[in-house]
Amino acid sequence: MDRLLFGDNQFFGINHMSEEKARAQAMRFQDLDAILEVLQAATQEGIGTFMCTTHDRVGEICKVVKAEPERFPGFTFYPCMPYAHKYANAVTDHGMIGAVTHFMPEDGFLKSALTGGKALAGKDIEGIVKILIDAEMKMFSGLPTPVIFFQNVFVDLLLGMGMHGVFRIFHDHVVEKYRAEPAFITMNMPALLDALEGVGISNPIICSNINKLGFRMCGGFEAYEDTMRNREVRAVAMSVFASGALPPDEAIDWVCGLPNLHSIVFGASSRRNIRSTRELVDRYWRVPEPAHG
Repeated sequence: MDRLLFGDNQFFGINHMSEEKARAQAMRFQDLDAILEVLQAATQEGIGTFMCTTHDRVGEICKVVKAEPERFPGFTFYPCMPYAHKYANAVTDHGMIGAVTHFMPEDGFLKSALTGGKALAGKDIEGIVKILIDAEMKMFSGLPTPVIFFQNVFVDLLLGMGMHGVFRIFHDHVVEKYRAEPAFITMNMPALLDALEGVGISNPIICSNINKLGFRMCGGFEAYEDTMRNREVRAVAMSVFASGALPPDEAIDWVCGLPNLHSIVFGASSRRNIRSTRELVDRYWRVPEPAHG
């Protein structure tokens, strides 16, 4: 993985500290060209990995990158799925079973089975998970996707329900069908690492909030530090600035000193902010230390 990954929250009106800023960003990035301009700026600043949801607008970005690769040399996607809002809207419109079948192939056996309630009754979770992953991955066909993330809304729901076997299904399908590294996003890295190790997934890629203030770090600040120092995990840090509560210089200096930090994902709306973050990471990045178990 690259040490800096470019995220997509700013493009879709997500800001965990300011609703007003989120609305302004959503209005600005209604225009696809505005999104593409920022992505080009990131690429030109040496950040060519886009960690993104499977939002419909990302599908539009994929089409442009495929049609005009010269604008995005070496551009790589790290899909994060499933996109929770898409499925929540489908549940509202079609009901629980209808939402699942809505994303399945029209002539598929599982769609027919689900319509009749047979798949859920038969606990055919593996087949459902695989088909939904494949549906989400269609927009990335023909594009490099070396790492594929399981989105935190679903990861943490499954974690809380004790359905840890689904993590193994996701892991194996991503490896076998897409020849990619499976990865997981969570609000509770220590608890997820326990669950993943429990189903035989070792040294996983886990993305979670990691910042000096402990902002949205469920499980406790000390538990995160202990996990990163003493266990095998490839950590990806998000919310390193604690949604603007930390000065950038202080935030990057602190997070870059952690062992087993492999990447930082951040969002920015301008070339100036992209360059500023890149320069800070270049200044403070240390070679990650191995875990000591």
